Amino acid sequence: MGLLDLFGNKKKKIADFQSRGAIILDVRTKSEYSNGAIPGSKHIPLQQISVKISEIKKWDKPVITCCASGMRSGSAATILKSNGVECMNGGGWFALSKKLE
Repeated sequence: MGLLDLFGNKKKKIADFQSRGAIILDVRTKSEYSNGAIPGSKHIPLQQISVKISEIKKWDKPVITCCASGMRSGSAATILKSNGVECMNGGGWFALSKKLE
């Protein structure tokens, strides 16, 4: 499997999540989020994810996490998955916004 296959599979997974009403969860800081974000996304900074698990579970939707580069959203996705939330790391918010169009 080549690198391009991975990107293609990610785009398919994003499309699958979207078709099921996925919530975009931005885990950047408040100031980062206020300087630009995906319209309609929810904002919970990475440091607060663990204490917001029950709130996130109430959404009852798959979750696509994003941040600036994909590192924090990867950590958030791991935390959410380990708590039973269907989740994927969408990577950097700007790149993800292009995949959602």
